[in-house]
Amino acid sequence: MRLPRRAALGLLPLLLLLPPAPEAAKKPTPCQRCRGLVDKFNQGLVDTAKKNFGGGNTAWEEKTLSKYESSEIRLLEILEGLCESSDFECNQMLEAQEEHLEAWWLQLKNEYPDLFEWFCVKTLKVCCSPGTYGPDCLACQGGSQRPCSGNGHCSGDGSRQGDGSCRCHVGYQGPLCTDCMDGYFSSLRNETHSVCTACDEACKTCSGPTNRDCGECQVGWVLDEGACVDVDECAAETPPCSAAQFCKNANGSYTCEECDSSCVGCTGEGPGNCKECIPGYAREHGQCADVDECSLAEKACVRKNENCYNTPGSYVCVCPDGFEETEDACVPPAEAEATEEESLTQLPAHEDL
Repeated sequence: MRLPRRAALGLLPLLLLLPPAPEAAKKPTPCQRCRGLVDKFNQGLVDTAKKNFGGGNTAWEEKTLSKYESSEIRLLEILEGLCESSDFECNQMLEAQEEHLEAWWLQLKNEYPDLFEWFCVKTLKVCCSPGTYGPDCLACQGGSQRPCSGNGHCSGDGSRQGDGSCRCHVGYQGPLCTDCMDGYFSSLRNETHSVCTACDEACKTCSGPTNRDCGECQVGWVLDEGACVDVDECAAETPPCSAAQFCKNANGSYTCEECDSSCVGCTGEGPGNCKECIPGYAREHGQCADVDECSLAEKACVRKNENCYNTPGSYVCVCPDGFEETEDACVPPAEAEATEEESLTQLPAHEDL
């Protein structure tokens, strides 16, 4: 059977005129394209399973279904749904390889039930079986059954690329990813398996899970009576933070936090931990609070008619609206006009020439 030519191939001249895709969009490898086609084919098998059947004469359905199950009609339905019309590379690959897929479907699928292995690995030779790599599909480091001892990724695994070396998972190192990195200890090791488990946070190296199993303490920890314990940097004779900050200890480290804005130096967070209060603030109920200068017995604003407004840590003196501001008073509008008229009358008269 020869399938009809895909309609999408008619888009080829238009697609060739399109600008190249940005470099960020990596072009899929031949193996990835083949695997993608096989995945879609397998999904097509699922989608067409028992298609157009579902109730009535069960014996007739089973007989008819067994014919449809391996029919060319079903193959055609699967192939027609494999590629989106806009997916040029998928359509191109399908056009080139449809005879292989037809041969597998009609003659070889019983002998080679794994389509990926038969199509991508053995026929097109664009992929390798899992656990193998490179042009000749050699076994990865550690063997094809458990590449990199199960603790890493084999370079080129399943493709015709890579060099078979191991990129170890976190906590593992060595050519076969069987050794533990600093900060991890071997909790299981035999001929086939190696398991590395994280040390206690206090340990740089260790032989077990607790802070008493450290071979060397992490920075910020110190050995004390057989165990690595946290160093309280905040208790040091010379404080590690500036005068406007307080020290907050943490496991293996510390942080410097800003004092409250009402403090001159502090021992902790908030106005209740000030060493001294800034000008305009005074200690009240155990913490630095704003002084309301406007309510003090001694007036803060001394000019006549002047209003006092408290602000955080200070105050402002303002004349009421409409009042004229002078050096020693806020003059009401009527008084200001009278004063101006009086000044005019006191001006010397001009003699006529």
